Amino acid sequence: MTATITCEPLAATVGAAVSGVDADQLAKDDTIAASVLEALERYGVLVFRGLNLDPDNQIAFCRRLGEIDYEYGHHPVAGIYRVTLDRSKNSSADYLKATFHWHMDGCMPLHGEPPQKATILSAKQVAASGGETEFASTYAGHDALSDDEKERFAALRVVHTFEASQRTVYPDPTPEQLARWRARPSSTHPLVWTRRTGRRSLVIGAHASHVVGMDLEEGRALLGGLLDRATRPERAYRHHWSVGDTVIWDNTGVVHRAAPYDPSSPRELLRTTVFGDEPIR
Repeated sequence: MTATITCEPLAATVGAAVSGVDADQLAKDDTIAASVLEALERYGVLVFRGLNLDPDNQIAFCRRLGEIDYEYGHHPVAGIYRVTLDRSKNSSADYLKATFHWHMDGCMPLHGEPPQKATILSAKQVAASGGETEFASTYAGHDALSDDEKERFAALRVVHTFEASQRTVYPDPTPEQLARWRARPSSTHPLVWTRRTGRRSLVIGAHASHVVGMDLEEGRALLGGLLDRATRPERAYRHHWSVGDTVIWDNTGVVHRAAPYDPSSPRELLRTTVFGDEPIR
């Protein structure tokens, strides 16, 4: 008999808690993977409390969702990336401080590739205080616009830069920092992403630098206002991590951020990324 998953909504516009499945089924059952993808489209974020998904099973599960990123991630299992502020476990830890601000992954690709389809995190160690992860739906953010706003914003294009996101952490960068940030390619995307399915979402986040053809400050005020509206507390889901939890989200229709926590904390989340197959257009 094929197992099915049960989803219980967690917030008004994003998130559901999943039950009825264990780690072994996720790793081995293609029908479960198909159900997860369907639920992800509906809820944006899926929470598996106390799943205790080990790294090998996490990779096996994600491979059933699509092609995964095997880029080096400071972990012995290929495809696992350590999310931690401990430099002994992740030499790029300083860059992760920008994740304390709302963002969508993959908006400034190195080679023009589409944004990641999905991201999965499993908690190995958690912070004593802080370190929660918040999520908000950019589909719901677009749906909440007025008809006039939808029409007006559909014509706008936005430049996304690594510099914009890093300035949230380092507002007065050194020349060396600026040079490193600006060595990363920027990307220009429509503010409103229309999918093959016809659904529309906002492409927003801390990396959204400015609106093409608009006064710099006016454009930034517009982008900041949209982000604030989409991520209001009553519209967001805040996950309080326990060891063994796994969370997966639709990166193309959700922005997320980590709550700040002590840099000396042992907090360590294991991340796997599933590549996307639909460009922003």
